Amino acid sequence: MTTTSARKSSAAIDNPSAPRRAGALREFVAGVPAMPVHWYLRKIRTVLVALALGSLLALAGCVPNSQPRLIVGMELNYPPFEMIDAHGRPAGVSVDLAEALGRFLHRPIQIENIPFDGLIPALKTGKIDLILSSMTATPQREQSIAFSEPYLRTGLCLLVNQRANIRSIDQADRPGVTVAVKQGTTGQLYAEAHLKRARVLVLDKEDACVLEVVQGKAQVFLYDQISVFEHWRRNPDTTMAILKPFQEERWAIGLRRGDNGLKARVNAFLTGFRAEGGFERLGDKYLKQQKEAFRKLGIPFYF
Repeated sequence: MTTTSARKSSAAIDNPSAPRRAGALREFVAGVPAMPVHWYLRKIRTVLVALALGSLLALAGCVPNSQPRLIVGMELNYPPFEMIDAHGRPAGVSVDLAEALGRFLHRPIQIENIPFDGLIPALKTGKIDLILSSMTATPQREQSIAFSEPYLRTGLCLLVNQRANIRSIDQADRPGVTVAVKQGTTGQLYAEAHLKRARVLVLDKEDACVLEVVQGKAQVFLYDQISVFEHWRRNPDTTMAILKPFQEERWAIGLRRGDNGLKARVNAFLTGFRAEGGFERLGDKYLKQQKEAFRKLGIPFYF
């Protein structure tokens, strides 16, 4: 039979340092004053709270932005304002403006590419939060949506086939003249309201309207100044640009009616962005040649 003293001796032989550690532990415990139970409970609670806060902060660090996305609707088929770059990404004046608005609101943006005549329905049904797509604020549109303060001025003018003897909107409204307009634009609204003798040809795409004029199938295309200038520059042998506007317009950001909080913040952004030279920078980045050409023609520029 193995005695207790034998077991102790065996343990001491197997682990010579055990007696020293045991003695040190007894000395340490003897030196620690006894504390009330509630003192230990407070310490444990403090540690648990610290661990919980650390976990919450770690989870918060995994979320890049707690603000909801700002969903911006635009038709990416209107360079240099709304377009798709060589890498397939949204680009242009309106895209840069949307990104600056997102930074101002501290919200990440999501751009939805929607045909122009589908933008207002998308806004009204809640698929997008706002429209930033070179949209003119018109009385007709204001019957169904709200608008921010205007951020850009422009005007409707004429792209004319060179063989047509037309130099004004009045000369365009004659029998035998075909006037092309893009569906859903203010050119269509104007033509249907004011042109009584000319034939109005409504097409889905801007390029299709231009092609009609280039080929002589239509004599006139009603559109904004910058676009008309660009199309004339690409087709100088077959077209002319009558750049003096027959109707001045203002572009604004479209918003849902009743969304007054967002409208106020959008207006504050536009005021600050203009004051700090943001629109001038966009003009220099995307429209430098056009700005110079308009200056030489004595026509006020967009921004």
